[in-house]
Amino acid sequence: MAVLAESGSNPDVELLYDINGLAKDAPHWFDRVMEFVGEYGLLVAMVLLVLWCWWSVRRRGGEEAASSVSALVWAPLAAGIAVLVNVPIRGFVERPRPFVDHRGLDVLVSGKTDFSFVSDHATITMALGVGLFVANRRFGLAGIGLALLEGFCRVYMGVHYPTDVVGGFALGTAVALLLSPLAMALLTPLMKAVERSPRAGWIVRSRSAGEQRNALLPGSRDSLKSQERDLAA
Repeated sequence: MAVLAESGSNPDVELLYDINGLAKDAPHWFDRVMEFVGEYGLLVAMVLLVLWCWWSVRRRGGEEAASSVSALVWAPLAAGIAVLVNVPIRGFVERPRPFVDHRGLDVLVSGKTDFSFVSDHATITMALGVGLFVANRRFGLAGIGLALLEGFCRVYMGVHYPTDVVGGFALGTAVALLLSPLAMALLTPLMKAVERSPRAGWIVRSRSAGEQRNALLPGSRDSLKSQERDLAA
């Protein structure tokens, strides 16, 4: 009943109290873990996931290596663009943080004085997750899962409403998907040029993958040597 009185029968606020209420019942050490994970840990995990996916793509090589690496380059660019788009949105909506208007919240992070809608953390992680999905579905699903966990953490920490998180998910997804065709059209030729470079080609394809590809290509040096040996025999 106290929650209903505070929320004014607003489902957004009711859900905020329900999720943040878990922090009151949790041990102190668990709240500290959630504070670190929600503020920094999941962002670092997303970056490591992107790097892991890049390492996997370049080792595997193949005809789609350049386009896959282009999608991985686009993922952090999409996150950055989404955050920039969020600047005027926050200024227009001007929604205060939930702890400003609602009493009894267990706020795990202090010093949050900016506006609440939409969540930058949710925007960044979902843009990275969707960008990863464009490059590789397996890694992308893992990234989207981490983004959903980030959204839960932000509400658990008492610094965002659930709708702030949903808005961040929508913004990150929209930027990553809607601008993806243009980004891929620009980045893929660039990555193909990098792939052909003797010095920077390792960014797109590992040396072992490149050697294996050359061995299979007609007219390559290894292929010509093999043909000469066959003729001599």
